[in-house]
Amino acid sequence: TDDDMFSNVFCENSKKLIDVHLFALAAQYYSVSNLGVSTPLKDLLEALRGDNQGTTGIKTDEFMNNKKSHEVQVMSELVDNIAKYCGIKQVIDIGSGKGYLSSFLSMQYNLKVYGIDSSNTTTNGAHERNRKLKKHWRAYQSRARANVESQRLEKANDRPVQSEINCKAINEKLLNKTSSLQHRDQVTIQDLSPPCGFTGIATSESSKQTEVDLASRTQSDESKLSEEVLAILNVLPADAVEVFSSSRSNCGELCEEEKEQRKMASLKAKASKLRESNLYFPLTSCITAETELSDIITDLEDCMMVGLHTCGDLAANTLRIFTAKPEIKAVCNVGCCYHLLSEQFENQEDSPEEVWGFPMCQYLKDKGWCCGRNARMSACLALERVAVGQMLPTESLFYRAVLQVIIEEIYGVTKSSLEKVTRITVISFFFVFNLLQLPDSCIMDYYEKYKHRMNELEAFNMLKVVLAPCVEVLILLDRLCYLKEQDNIAWSGLVKLFDPVKSPRCYAVIALKKQSRF
Repeated sequence: TDDDMFSNVFCENSKKLIDVHLFALAAQYYSVSNLGVSTPLKDLLEALRGDNQGTTGIKTDEFMNNKKSHEVQVMSELVDNIAKYCGIKQVIDIGSGKGYLSSFLSMQYNLKVYGIDSSNTTTNGAHERNRKLKKHWRAYQSRARANVESQRLEKANDRPVQSEINCKAINEKLLNKTSSLQHRDQVTIQDLSPPCGFTGIATSESSKQTEVDLASRTQSDESKLSEEVLAILNVLPADAVEVFSSSRSNCGELCEEEKEQRKMASLKAKASKLRESNLYFPLTSCITAETELSDIITDLEDCMMVGLHTCGDLAANTLRIFTAKPEIKAVCNVGCCYHLLSEQFENQEDSPEEVWGFPMCQYLKDKGWCCGRNARMSACLALERVAVGQMLPTESLFYRAVLQVIIEEIYGVTKSSLEKVTRITVISFFFVFNLLQLPDSCIMDYYEKYKHRMNELEAFNMLKVVLAPCVEVLILLDRLCYLKEQDNIAWSGLVKLFDPVKSPRCYAVIALKKQSRF
């Protein structure tokens, strides 16, 4: 069994680590990737799209840093596919921050997005960023179209050469076969030649079929355009569509076909103008599990909830709101800041009335499971980054540890009281020291006392890094199991969205309600 396999990692009596190599193997064994509990992003996109192909859009690295660009590009494509699959146009971005994901979803994919953040300052910043982004959006779109057209022309130029090579190869094979078939009068070389443009052979029947195909394709394209335009116009108020009068459009002098063409052209122009308008609305509100979205969003309709790196309990609350509200048809949430999660059993307090960030699923609740702050802090570490040489800031972590000892020993502040200052930077330490008015000699004495243990601290932190995926998978599976326990969920899963080196918190919890076709 698995327990027998890793039974010798720790000493049975002292509970101390005795086999570091086996410890690393055990940690790897219980990671998300090794347990096989995640759904590949490619498989999910194929299931959502069916036979439809993905769209080529604007590259986000023109107005975001590399990390944020990678996250927004991948997640926005998935959100758009889920929205199309569920037949919805409204998206609620929880913990939207500066609106990177929200603005891109609205401008690139024409989704109506409400971004909700608890900070009024951040919301104002999102408004300003969105204003500037809209100003340059046309240029981004033009550049993207030019790039797509350039790629299309390159492929078109390469295609005739490849076609000629293919035709030549096929003809050579067929000519070799011809010698053995010459005694059959009904078989000719022309019968065996492929319908290739380089053979110069084209029958009237194939020409007619081509015309029929082109006409059918044109009709299909016009139908799709009409559907897209009407879908966009659905979000407009009733008086936003201009009524065509006979005096302005000369209806009496136009045939029905021309009228329809002009009408479609006008609708297309309005749709284009709408796409450039602001369909992203930043809002300020603190989201809890009891939040009524209809109190925040007055025109709430069938929608999906998204969250890109929702901190602490916000991820858990997002999932609870999703399961409770029938109008929310899907959710796609990437959590972060596990150390900020509230735990029901951490302080041995049993408060059924209070909503906790962990655990969520009934199984872990029945077990009274507790991670503890140290384990949750470990889950925030980035093993993949360390593996490629992006090491932990051991020196600053050492200074932080020395500061904790000083505050405890000199000022009597307990360890639990210090948890809220664990993110203080090294620069802030000097400010704290000056504020406390400690003599330099006292500080240096503590430094000299503990500096020989810096390597010990580094080794300890490396063990925490190795353990990080195990703690993270526990938190993620707790959220997934919570969704599996709900009766109204048609499908739910963990999906790895991002490159973990670029974005360590790379797993999304995704679910669709039973009303959808999943």
